[in-house]
Amino acid sequence: MTIISSFADLLALLTILICLLHLCGANYEVESVAGSRNLLSAKLTLVGGTTQFGPDVKQLNLTASLETDNQLHVRITDADHQRWEVPQDVIPRPEPALEDVLLHSSGMSNASLPGSSTMSSESSDLTFTIHTVPFRFTVSRRSTGDVLFDTSATLVFKNRYLEVTSALPARGASLCGLGEQTKRTFRLQQNDTFTIWNEDLERSDLLDINLYSSHPFYMDVRPGGAAHGVLLLNTNGMDIKYGGSYITYKVIGGVLDFYFFAGPSPLAVVDQYTQLIGRPAPMPYWSFGFHQCRYGYKSVADLEGVVAGYAKAKIPLESIWSDIDYMDGYQDFTLDPVNYPAKLLRPFVDRLHNNSQKYVVIIDPAIKKEAAPPQNESVGLFLQRNGTNYVGRVWPGEVYYPDFMNPRTAEYWAQKISEFRRTIPADGLWCDMNEPSNFKAWEPLNEYDDSPYRINNTGIHRNLNNKTVPVSAVHFNGVLEYDAHNLYGLLESRATHDALLKDTARRPFVLSRATFVGSGRYTAHWTGDNAARWDELAHSINTILSFGLFGIPMMGADICGFNGNTTQELCSRWIQLGAFYPFARAHAEKTTVRRELYVWESTAQSARKALGMRYRMLPYMYTLMYEAHATGSPITRPLFFSYPQDADTYGVDRQFLLGRGVLVSPVLEPGATTVGAYFPAGRWFSLHDHSPAITLQTGKRVTLPAPADSANVHLAGGNILPLQQPGLTTSATRQSEFHLLVALAENGTASGELFLDDGESPEMGGMGGNWTLVRFGCNTEDSKGIITTTVSSNVVQNSYALSRTLVIGKVIFMGLPSPPKGFTVYVNGAELKAAGTKSRTNGVFSVSGLSLVIGQQFEIKVVMSH
Repeated sequence: MTIISSFADLLALLTILICLLHLCGANYEVESVAGSRNLLSAKLTLVGGTTQFGPDVKQLNLTASLETDNQLHVRITDADHQRWEVPQDVIPRPEPALEDVLLHSSGMSNASLPGSSTMSSESSDLTFTIHTVPFRFTVSRRSTGDVLFDTSATLVFKNRYLEVTSALPARGASLCGLGEQTKRTFRLQQNDTFTIWNEDLERSDLLDINLYSSHPFYMDVRPGGAAHGVLLLNTNGMDIKYGGSYITYKVIGGVLDFYFFAGPSPLAVVDQYTQLIGRPAPMPYWSFGFHQCRYGYKSVADLEGVVAGYAKAKIPLESIWSDIDYMDGYQDFTLDPVNYPAKLLRPFVDRLHNNSQKYVVIIDPAIKKEAAPPQNESVGLFLQRNGTNYVGRVWPGEVYYPDFMNPRTAEYWAQKISEFRRTIPADGLWCDMNEPSNFKAWEPLNEYDDSPYRINNTGIHRNLNNKTVPVSAVHFNGVLEYDAHNLYGLLESRATHDALLKDTARRPFVLSRATFVGSGRYTAHWTGDNAARWDELAHSINTILSFGLFGIPMMGADICGFNGNTTQELCSRWIQLGAFYPFARAHAEKTTVRRELYVWESTAQSARKALGMRYRMLPYMYTLMYEAHATGSPITRPLFFSYPQDADTYGVDRQFLLGRGVLVSPVLEPGATTVGAYFPAGRWFSLHDHSPAITLQTGKRVTLPAPADSANVHLAGGNILPLQQPGLTTSATRQSEFHLLVALAENGTASGELFLDDGESPEMGGMGGNWTLVRFGCNTEDSKGIITTTVSSNVVQNSYALSRTLVIGKVIFMGLPSPPKGFTVYVNGAELKAAGTKSRTNGVFSVSGLSLVIGQQFEIKVVMSH
């Protein structure tokens, strides 16, 4: 017998009951069930019904299929009428391979139907069960019986309102994801709500309000560390309520198109998720450098002064960016003839390129009406409303909005980009205002301009047309903006990515403010117009971690804050954190105080130190980009990705991991002289001085000193980091020798890898490509007081480094027993007597003077007597 043990349990039970009963007149029964191979289908018939939000759809079709061993697809739609769904050409979903599954029925609800039917496979850990009267379905983990998704008996399916609720274990679920919103915590909290609708809010610092992107995907980590993922693939606006013991979806169109990903590790979940939605695009090597931008760089001379300021301060600067200041009347693909004439801007860009630096410009998806092609040439190029091009208003004045659903529009966009690049060879493009934003007041045209159910747009249930193109506008093939709104940023990103690829034959760099499921195939993202405040510094971590889950690993926030005046201390602390964002860019609004990293000397000191470490770690970060492209793995990760069995990591969101084992613990509050940090079990070494700072048998919170000029960064034992010597550009850094930093686990082992290519070829690590992948391993043997530590390399592919002089000049060991009585170093079996060595009492031992060619297998043995 189950006893309710607390008021919280009672409240959770009542919440579920209310959720089940609030539309009790609307539910469905199963009319028939059929199954073949890896597919189960059912017909659902309405029982009762309500008139709220419109009439119910009377008959539904449900299909459930095990599309792979790790992916279950459950789709519910109108049986009699075709409905809007995400187009296949936007997010391709391959037809699943037909395989035999186990179909089992139990209990009889009437003379012809079983009480439930279950679909499972011996090779899959996902089990699907459909219950007949009343209809509901469950998704379970076959190996443990853990229920992952359990819908209530109330399913609402109307033309423009769909609702479904799943029960969750009140104390057993740990959810993260869903967005885009600025949140206080990375892990979802009870009663969190998420509105999914791309919105230009002008500022991203307001909490719990829908922002620029839509990602109805979450990951759930259960006790013991088993993780799974859930995606509702639907582009329509929706509210999602997480109640702790349940999750409810309220959607204003489309179909219920759920995908479940088995995991069971967090990394496996994102691997499976990005197999479906598309792998993250490879980013060019240069994009991992530091970028500087400001809305308000008034002229070419202003840009020149900023570049010179960084050079004088000896702070790395990879690229300088232009906001809309460079345009003539804020029109795309134009130059201000007075402040940014081609005769001044082009030589400036050429000088940047000669110094291995880059130039990136902003573009908005709005073509000034007077600059658009003639009406007879532009049919279908722009969004339509009431039979003609819709006229909105953005920075240039009255504008048309390109309809990127039309293939002809993508061609037009590519032509405009190519023509502009003949004048100014920009290296990357920044797609802003692409929710799309609209300053013009709207007038209702038809029923779609006011949905029967109002999602909580901007936190106050604003109309869908707020600050955007009216949802009654029409795309190519008659698709309504009502349905396709959240796709606009993705489609512009795709067109821009493809245009750059065609024009340059190099790996594109695109940064987009608006994104949707699958946008990571084309673009990077940032948190938008944040504020220069301490809480925003902390919130940036949550958003960046979320987008790692969403398949957009190249992610950052405006360093030092965009809106409002920053301070020296805040800016210093922000670069200490921002240097470890995958995408590291400083950006500010034009009315704010100047905040380039050289403005304050104390900030410059922090920048030199933090960016110096970033540039040393570029080989590691670029290897993480390769892993992201190959498997979907985030570059920045929550701690539970590496330590899923440690439940105390699930709520850690003031620290993060770079890859598997680099732990960043920034200062997030003013005046701090210490910082609290959580360390999972194991050995942790400071990356600043290689000291063994922490050794723990179980995870623990530790108070660390917080120097004014740097963040705490630690490397977990068991990892090998490839490093280079920092320069002022990524190109200069790439020309330096490599070092290997070997952090031994307590059992004396470690591993790591290094990926290399030219940093700009369109494909990254593809078949027949020009690239190198080397895996490093380390083990330790102890025999009668003689300790032998061996580092070796395994060359997986070597078509890039083979023709280049790329060498490892130094290997640093951390965690060796010390001090030794004596030591001998062997390289490939031969004693090395000429190498410089250094031993310290804290267990750091380095071997320098080496010349190990990357791409050739090697073995280094350090034999120590104690």
